[in-house]
Amino acid sequence: MTAVTSAWNRLLAFVGRFSMYRLVLIALALLTVISLLLSLFDAVTPSTLALLVTFAVLNIVCVLVDLVGQRVTGRAWRYESSLITAGILQFVLYPTTEAMGLVGIAIAGAVASASKYVIAWRGRHIVNPAAFGATVLSIVTAATGVYALGAAGWWVGTPALAAPVLLLGFFVVARADKMRPVLLFLAVALVVNAVRVSLAYAGAGQAVDLGQLLSMVLWSSPFFFLAAFMFSEPLTQPPRRWQQYIVAVVVGVFAGAPLSVGVLTFGPEAAVVIGNLVAFAFAYATRASLKLTFLGREQLTPSVEELSFRASRMMRFDAGQYLELEVPHAHADARGTRREFSIVSAPEELPVVKVAMRRGSQSSYKKALAAIDPGAELSVTGVWGDFVLPAKTSTPVLMVAAGIGVTPFVSQLRHLRLERQGGGARDVVFVYVASGAEELAFRQDLEDAGIPVIVFTRDEPTDLPPHWTWAQGVRLDAAGLEQVVPDLASRHAYISGPPGLIADLAPALEKAHGLTTDAFSGY
Repeated sequence: MTAVTSAWNRLLAFVGRFSMYRLVLIALALLTVISLLLSLFDAVTPSTLALLVTFAVLNIVCVLVDLVGQRVTGRAWRYESSLITAGILQFVLYPTTEAMGLVGIAIAGAVASASKYVIAWRGRHIVNPAAFGATVLSIVTAATGVYALGAAGWWVGTPALAAPVLLLGFFVVARADKMRPVLLFLAVALVVNAVRVSLAYAGAGQAVDLGQLLSMVLWSSPFFFLAAFMFSEPLTQPPRRWQQYIVAVVVGVFAGAPLSVGVLTFGPEAAVVIGNLVAFAFAYATRASLKLTFLGREQLTPSVEELSFRASRMMRFDAGQYLELEVPHAHADARGTRREFSIVSAPEELPVVKVAMRRGSQSSYKKALAAIDPGAELSVTGVWGDFVLPAKTSTPVLMVAAGIGVTPFVSQLRHLRLERQGGGARDVVFVYVASGAEELAFRQDLEDAGIPVIVFTRDEPTDLPPHWTWAQGVRLDAAGLEQVVPDLASRHAYISGPPGLIADLAPALEKAHGLTTDAFSGY
């Protein structure tokens, strides 16, 4: 497990360099190129011409409808969103050069893009656009009897594309931090589909060849593509992990055993829509877009500042969760106009919401955020995260924070302090890693918490409280962590910081009673 934890966090450091939009777009572009190359050798069913024509129709329609929708709603155009919708539909709908088939493809693309604005709640779409567009096309085709319009074909489920989809999809899922729900979905969908196929063979009086069954279920099914590029979409997922598991089971069941209504059989695309509706039922209050009015900033250290906002309406979150903040700006870099921030303030401080930012990098996002003035309104697309303290207050806790990774712990400690009159104090040990003593942000919050704090800095901090210790001469690695926290094995460890540090401390962290990580790679 140590090697897995270390490797996983190093992977997060790599994919974290890209925005979710940009990474998905790159992955879909590579899959499109691979498909075109395979079509030249007849390794996939669609012809090269059909792929090119369908690609052109989908991109033109999706871009045009998005432009109209964003003009009407007054939102800035995100070309990545248009291209991603078209890219997903490229692999879900069957490519064609026939006139009526292209009309059907245009209908799906138009409905998909329009759904972002029509089927939305407070500015955020409720259903996966591509899944909804494909579902509507199937309904229109069945209702009109014009079968030349086509329907979802999921031709991406072919052995020739299995390896590229798995590889590229793995990076996408890692960036979305949805590996566990995705694996659960795949387990459910593959098993349900295998049982369904076996029963169909048995009903026809045919013997089931295990090798053929496995090949059909694993390499000729659309589930890997669906999992990576549709199910894992963060904006249509509920905020808590247990809720995501429920959605994974729901989508897996309906994808593995397609739902039939009269003469219409819904494919995996309808399963995604059903799962989206379940997710929305869980999260309509926290996932909905809201406005934060900027109040001001406070310099905490030479490189860290705290930003204060006022929420436009009642907002709900648990201490330790994060929000996604959008700062529209021209010439955005590869990571786009949205970033995740751990919430620094406690739930008891609402409607005031605080986050912290480290200055220094030259990303376009940081420059834009640094330039906002008091009174400016920014959009929050939702609140997510499971980086919350154990429900059992008697569980001893170890908090390991590196640099700006201190922020979710500040929210938790403020929450514990503000609610203390309603319950007992927790047994908490805090390990604080910073580049220098001057970079120890939120010192007052840690002092007010009254917990033991072990500081790892190059230079010795001055005026340390009695319950603080400077880890002089102790190397920050697995052995060093065990040295300064000898009862590590009895504690539930929480660590927030760069993935590389989590990877380095993995051998020690795996010995803890439990482990919860909050890896980030800067912004």
